[in-house]
Amino acid sequence: MEANLPAAIGFLAEVRQDGARPLEPVFAAHGSLARWHERTADRCLHTALVHSGAPDEAYARDRGRTLVFAGELYNQGELIGLLPGRVLPGSDAALVAALFDVYGIHAFRLLNGRFAALLADPGRAVLATDHAGSVPLYVSVAPGRVLAATEAKALRAAPRGRPVPEGRPVRRLPGTHQVPAGSVLDIEVSTGTCIPHRTWAPPLARRILPEDEAVDTVRHTLERAVRTRIDPGTPLVVLSGGIDSSAVAALAADRSAGPIDTVSMGTDEADEFRQARVVARHVGSVHREITVPTADLLRGLPHAVWAAECLDPDVIEYLLPLIALYLRLGGEEGDGYTGRRILTGYGADIPLGGMHRENRLPQLDTAVCHDMATFDGLNEMTPTLSTVAGHWSTHPYWDRDVLDVLVSLEAGLKRRHGRDKWVLRAALDDALPHEVVVRPKLGVHEGSGTTSSFSRLLADADVPRSRVHQAKRLVVEEIFDQVVVYGRHPDEVAVHAAVELVAGRLTHQARPALR
Repeated sequence: MEANLPAAIGFLAEVRQDGARPLEPVFAAHGSLARWHERTADRCLHTALVHSGAPDEAYARDRGRTLVFAGELYNQGELIGLLPGRVLPGSDAALVAALFDVYGIHAFRLLNGRFAALLADPGRAVLATDHAGSVPLYVSVAPGRVLAATEAKALRAAPRGRPVPEGRPVRRLPGTHQVPAGSVLDIEVSTGTCIPHRTWAPPLARRILPEDEAVDTVRHTLERAVRTRIDPGTPLVVLSGGIDSSAVAALAADRSAGPIDTVSMGTDEADEFRQARVVARHVGSVHREITVPTADLLRGLPHAVWAAECLDPDVIEYLLPLIALYLRLGGEEGDGYTGRRILTGYGADIPLGGMHRENRLPQLDTAVCHDMATFDGLNEMTPTLSTVAGHWSTHPYWDRDVLDVLVSLEAGLKRRHGRDKWVLRAALDDALPHEVVVRPKLGVHEGSGTTSSFSRLLADADVPRSRVHQAKRLVVEEIFDQVVVYGRHPDEVAVHAAVELVAGRLTHQARPALR
């Protein structure tokens, strides 16, 4: 991994008063591993850090506190402005620690970023997620012990913990919970008592704006989100040719000193290469196309579940093309794709209701409310999908400020003049070819043929059509148990065996267990 990526991409941190031996770190994320131990009068802090070459920048120590920080911030300038007269912090971790000294836990309400953090303070441990929980954070708590990790599999050997307020239990890992998005857990280490605090929630009120003002606001906010995610190197954008990713590519190209890199993925069943080429030519990018055989895509199911730690089969279908792409980038030494910062157009449909194609505005806004209320815990945005291959992905549409704007717009700005995501299309009308601006929405899983391939795989195993979706869920659960709960590497898990097992259960046929 390269130094222009975040200092840390994941961690396992343990705050202990019992002196027990630390857990052995287990991560899907690929990077260098650094271990660090700290002892004070009231506790020990053990940390295993997955890092990109500068692990010290992921720690901040001040006034008896130690902060462990994985990820990055996107509003550093604004945050530094809140610390007049102080020595300027040299890293995101140091900046958050300095803000905590002034604001306490309320400091996390100020942050716009993609991160998970643990702060060890005398007598307490503070855990925090970003507004979207885009770097997942898991915790196991008991009196005298707080264990936290950015991947649930790192806690599979943890002793049973106690219930965590508002935390979501992790399947078959007793006492391990996922910390909600946009929240802080303030934990008293000696008793294990947790006090949760919300730091962000999707807006429920809707803004009524004139068309021109709404378009300008969306354009300005998205431009800033893209700009803050571009490092000094050459931007790399995953490009489908749809309005979402094309907008990111156009704005990145506008901010870059030279040509950006773009990449598209398809399968032997479907691709969007022609549409992506239109955009690549328009922005002048260095473009690459990668074709993944459908059979290879489906064999990647264990890798997708291993990285995302998600049990929703619909989400796994969305993520399969992405992880297949990430795993193939950097496949050749010296190709310039190794350890890259990658921008995507992923996630725009959630705040804009793009997948619902609903003309009735009350129903459209109801769908947006539902999707924004239920995204948490699905891990659609997790960087582990790309860090399994040594890359760092980031999603401008899920920038905090972008979400605050897009979610809050009244539904008539999202579906207008017969077009879905109208306000986004209008905001990029001058930056993209007309055929891209008006192109109908097609999901990444649809454009790659993932959904039909997964369904056909189950149909070939004699699963009745009426039970295909149930079978998908059971297959994902079986794979989750293998790679997360029992610790098997995804290369050791055969998808066809999981499918046969599930098909046998559904048809009441006896099948030997995989484990």
